[in-house]
Amino acid sequence: MSSANGGWNRRRFVGALAGAGAGLVGCSTSSGPSSAPTPPGRSSDPASSRAAGSPGAASPSPARTSSVPARKGPSPLYLGTYTSGEGGGTGIGVAAYDAGSGRITGTGTITGVTDPSYLASHPDGRTLYAVAEREAGAVTAVRLSDRKVLGSRSTGGAGPCHLSVHPGGRWLLSANYGSGSVAVHPIDSSGALGELRDLVTHSSPAPGPGQEGPHAHQFLTAPDGGHVLAVDLGTDTVYSYRLNERTGALTEVSRARTRAGAGPRHLTFHPGGRYAYLANESDDTVAVCAYDRASGRLSVGAPQSTGTGSGTNYPAQLLVTANGSYAYLANRGHNSLTRYAVEADGARLRLLDTVPVHGDFPRQIAFSPDGRLLFAANQRSGTVSVFHVDAADGGLRLAGEPFASPVAVCALPL
Repeated sequence: MSSANGGWNRRRFVGALAGAGAGLVGCSTSSGPSSAPTPPGRSSDPASSRAAGSPGAASPSPARTSSVPARKGPSPLYLGTYTSGEGGGTGIGVAAYDAGSGRITGTGTITGVTDPSYLASHPDGRTLYAVAEREAGAVTAVRLSDRKVLGSRSTGGAGPCHLSVHPGGRWLLSANYGSGSVAVHPIDSSGALGELRDLVTHSSPAPGPGQEGPHAHQFLTAPDGGHVLAVDLGTDTVYSYRLNERTGALTEVSRARTRAGAGPRHLTFHPGGRYAYLANESDDTVAVCAYDRASGRLSVGAPQSTGTGSGTNYPAQLLVTANGSYAYLANRGHNSLTRYAVEADGARLRLLDTVPVHGDFPRQIAFSPDGRLLFAANQRSGTVSVFHVDAADGGLRLAGEPFASPVAVCALPL
């Protein structure tokens, strides 16, 4: 097995990351509703300047978490796991949660999928997609109406750890951690996947300190809809591509470098579309990034504290409330959630506090569609914690005892 795949294997099963070279991934990257206007122009200049922001801005407005009305009765929840690891699950966990109380009830398992460590849903809500985080990586489509597996397709790389659906619903984007590449698959009218349409390997720049190669960790669509961004932990770089929505082809337009050894892992956009927030796994920081919608260019700002002290932490994922007032960071080593106030129309994060996650190794966090609940998948404890999100100040309150789920690495509420 190559050194790249060795690093991928460690990140799956050890859960105690050995230095800066390993990493784990979350599940849902949603931070509230967003629009996807017509793709704008392009630029080919790399970017590394700091994000702009003016000091002295007022405190954020009350956290009206979403315009989506609260649901009544049970809502679906899908749970990612590893099927080939000790103590793992047998497929995608199926559960329901009460939107008022946050209580989770298990209802079954979707079998016939292997190592579904990351999940995403189609915009129409009819199809679920899962990575198969294995050496021969794949992505799988599942029809939700009858839980029928619609088939799998190769990602052309090793250890895919993230996927997302382009807002137009025609393309699936996935990131191969082990081989440091990103892939594009077509989605047909039934939700099923076609053969790999494009594959780009991050061959430059050279790997950062402690890294043996590129490690693509996330592949997502920017709010403008025409650009897709790949976060690579191994090369300390966020790559911006223009996606050809007719052919699925990728054209690189810009690169944004973090400081050496930061290990960027997860990027989340502010609803306004002009700023994004980057979680850096290896150096335990976050950064505010400016985003130019016309060119797709991202500019990484100065590193900021996660509020977790001097111990080993490995931050995992950031979320932003739908009104852009608060951001939350999952801290795996500290076993906590950091709360930030978002200020200056998205240009600044102000650290407020951290709260215990009531689980071990929170690998991924996700909001319910109405933004009133926050779910945390805790890998080592095999639990999912649920929190009420306070509409006034963004505070988090635990909603009962965490729900037991084998090697919980992903929680996707719909």
